[in-house]
Amino acid sequence: MMNDIALFVHIVQQGDLSSAGRYLGLPLATVTRRLQKLEQHLGCRLLHRSARQCVLTQEGEVYYQAYANLVEQFEQTQRRLSEDMTELRGRLKVLAPTNISHGFFRPMWLGFTRTYPDIQLELLLGNQLQDLVKSQADMAIRIGPQQDSLLYQQKLGQIDKVLVASPHYLKQYGEPYTPSDIKGHRIIGTTMASKWKLSHRETGTCQEIYPRYSGTFNDTSLAKYLACDAQGIALLPLTEVQPELESGELVQVLPQWLGEPREIYLVWPSGQLMNAKAKCLRNYLKEYIQRHLPRAYAATA
Repeated sequence: MMNDIALFVHIVQQGDLSSAGRYLGLPLATVTRRLQKLEQHLGCRLLHRSARQCVLTQEGEVYYQAYANLVEQFEQTQRRLSEDMTELRGRLKVLAPTNISHGFFRPMWLGFTRTYPDIQLELLLGNQLQDLVKSQADMAIRIGPQQDSLLYQQKLGQIDKVLVASPHYLKQYGEPYTPSDIKGHRIIGTTMASKWKLSHRETGTCQEIYPRYSGTFNDTSLAKYLACDAQGIALLPLTEVQPELESGELVQVLPQWLGEPREIYLVWPSGQLMNAKAKCLRNYLKEYIQRHLPRAYAATA
């Protein structure tokens, strides 16, 4: 019914049915039929129609005054939303983990904002999960698959976790040669998980270790700095420690053994169409990951 009311308003504003039809891109027969249907629904005649003009009836004047502004506001909102869905400009709100955004994704954020200056990126970083729907964010980067059925999710790739320590620590306490040797060392934890599941790069053999943490931290950067300070062995994402491995500040411990990979997911509210800005960031993210992670760890779907 709202569409027919909007049609009636445009007939009045255009002056006659033919002009309204041309303005809306509708055949005259369709305009006439829909106006008659609206009049039947309302139980009154809205327009006195002649060959060249339409004149409002008393009832039509009442309805026009009641709905003209509403129709204009509705159509303005419709145009604005349509532009939001198709144009690469305006606000884009994204939630993301702090550490991976400061580390692995930092060049990606810089490149995206430089490439698309008309997109007003609102990036909210945090290591605690925020409610995507309540925060009214367009999308979020999450670590690991999400159990929330109200979210769409797409795996973008995964990052190996490696055992690291400083050369000074290993010189002082010795280097472990098997996973079971780790239990005799100081362990820097990043979660309260009771076990580490390690797998061999070549054989795929798995071994579970129950480390005794000297401390646990919910920030991988802080855990890395503690490892650099010779305070123990840490199991950290490779992308987090790559610069320190290259500089020699850290070295890999048991380099043939890997922790469970850190899976990167992109999530957004189910039932919500992804606008052009969000699609643009999604594609930019996928391309960045495919360039900077080994092919085996970058999702191609």
